[in-house]
Amino acid sequence: MTSYFRPAWWAKSPHVQTILPVLTKRPTPALTRERLELPDGDFLDLDWLGKAEDGKPLILAIHGLEGSARSHYASRLLHSCKAAGIAAVVHHHRSCSGEPNRLPRSYHSGDTQDLAHTLQCIRHRLPHSPILAVGYSLGGNVLGKYLGELGKQSEITRAVVVSAPLQLSACAKRLEKGFSRVYQSYLIRQLQTKLAFKVNDARLGPAMPVLSQDVNSLQTFFEFDDKVTAPLHGFANVYDYYQRASGMPFLKNITTPTLVMHAADDPFMTDAVIPKSAELSPAVEYELHSNGGHVGFIDGGSPWRPRFYLERRILQFLTGGLHADPL
Repeated sequence: MTSYFRPAWWAKSPHVQTILPVLTKRPTPALTRERLELPDGDFLDLDWLGKAEDGKPLILAIHGLEGSARSHYASRLLHSCKAAGIAAVVHHHRSCSGEPNRLPRSYHSGDTQDLAHTLQCIRHRLPHSPILAVGYSLGGNVLGKYLGELGKQSEITRAVVVSAPLQLSACAKRLEKGFSRVYQSYLIRQLQTKLAFKVNDARLGPAMPVLSQDVNSLQTFFEFDDKVTAPLHGFANVYDYYQRASGMPFLKNITTPTLVMHAADDPFMTDAVIPKSAELSPAVEYELHSNGGHVGFIDGGSPWRPRFYLERRILQFLTGGLHADPL
């Protein structure tokens, strides 16, 4: 558990680390949208940076809860890829690309089937390319779970998991306390807006597990996951969802070289997300930093133009180890 990150002196607060990247976000580079049709009648949207060529590395980004290619972390990664001349693609979870998805169901922290579909499409198109994946927050949990489920059958060559809620129950409880409730409220409002749209849709409404008048009463992740996420996605209840969707139990089965990064002061997390040595496979490198907030890791610059450790570390791990990995 090695630490390399040192926060800027003015950014030691976890809330500065978490919020300032949102406030100083750069415009996302120009991207090309591709739609993948799914077997169940729904769709996934991919946003491509540059032209992917077979045999050359491709970076795949998986965003967090209610994120997209426009999220601050995805945008910074895409800028870094562009500067390095590396093609990249952002996998959007259902309903997160700017257009509502077609089915009552949406996405969740343990949904690896959609990611697997995206990866199969990419691998068919680029059979000889190293696929270098990075997952943020919820997307990091999905990525870690996918890697553990697939093991040696994974389509991914190297991976980075950033600020992932590897124990969902503990993270849901954390977000009900103190200033963390501000983050919960911000995200819940976005989820409520999408839920209300579906509940009030004449075609989708009858299949939704709540009524229109119930939407605003879902004020916490626990309530939302219990009344909406779990029943919509085939879980018995919220406890079943949190147990089966958490990424922690899958880390010991990962065979892909993978870096997992957490900050001990992450306002979305508790110590429950910190894996013990016995919970990590030999393929997993774990970094626990004292500071960094949630998907922050500002290490310099100025408050109006921060510099980030995150993208440098991600690209260093993903591309720096390519020639060292066994074929």
